[in-house]
Amino acid sequence: MKQYYPENHLIATEENRRILSSPAALKDAWYNGKLLEARAVMCDKDHNLHVDLGVMRGLIAREEGAIGISDGSVRDIAVISRVNKPVVCKILGFAPGERGEPLALLSRRAAQEDCMRDYVRLLRPGDVIDAVVTHLEPFGVFCDIGCGISALMPIDAISVSRIPHPSARFRPGQKIKAVVKARDAQDRVTLSYKELLGTWEENAAFFKPGETVPGIVRSVERYGIFVELRENLAGLAEYVPGVEPGQHASVYIKSLIPERMKIKLIIVDSFDAAYPGRPAHYFFTGDHMDRWVYSPAACPKVIETDFRQPVLA
Repeated sequence: MKQYYPENHLIATEENRRILSSPAALKDAWYNGKLLEARAVMCDKDHNLHVDLGVMRGLIAREEGAIGISDGSVRDIAVISRVNKPVVCKILGFAPGERGEPLALLSRRAAQEDCMRDYVRLLRPGDVIDAVVTHLEPFGVFCDIGCGISALMPIDAISVSRIPHPSARFRPGQKIKAVVKARDAQDRVTLSYKELLGTWEENAAFFKPGETVPGIVRSVERYGIFVELRENLAGLAEYVPGVEPGQHASVYIKSLIPERMKIKLIIVDSFDAAYPGRPAHYFFTGDHMDRWVYSPAACPKVIETDFRQPVLA
């Protein structure tokens, strides 16, 4: 399966720089159907994208801006939002510009069609792929999985530890690994993330009873306060008045109980802070997983993801 990458991957490569180095190299890329990447510098009133190819100007006509633009299934914002960002495209040909200068006619849609045919349609549930976060919504994260093709990661697929909003984990432009959860009949891909972040036991191994460690308050209930210790691990502390979701906390670990998948905590202190997030720790580093079991073997409650079972996206 040929690998295609999210936009902003090719632009600094030696091969891409060579293609943009001369008109002759651009014509060679056109003849051989190669992908190239360059920065979009303007979207005109007709929603055509103007692209800086260095040695000449490129133009992506509106209907060539993305799969689905011409039939209205994709909104024009998908094109407008590429201004001042790299775009992957193919050269359709050359024509004189308004002043007679050479102009490369480009298609981002054609690059996406290649990516869809040779990569996306070959993805299977359980495949681990590269993705780039493009934008966040309360219900999930949209990611570029190749040539600007978008896939959704629902919020409940981000981590086992519940979060109030995807911004608690991600920022636009962030490069991540993700797992293909499903691909439907329309080739829409759904992603997951939590399976890469380790099991209960793998995360709990970082802690011991008697330690006082940092955490983030995720929810405050009448029966206790859930404190996230790692992206895929949270413990329950006794209720303390004045503690608010989103606060940082110092917590004392009373006990770890694998057979109940529980960590009992005591909140020592809670406070507002703006600490930078930690880089994701991927426990799984392969390119495909068939099944992931979060819960310990001794726990009667089984939490798992079986990628061998068909799932509707």
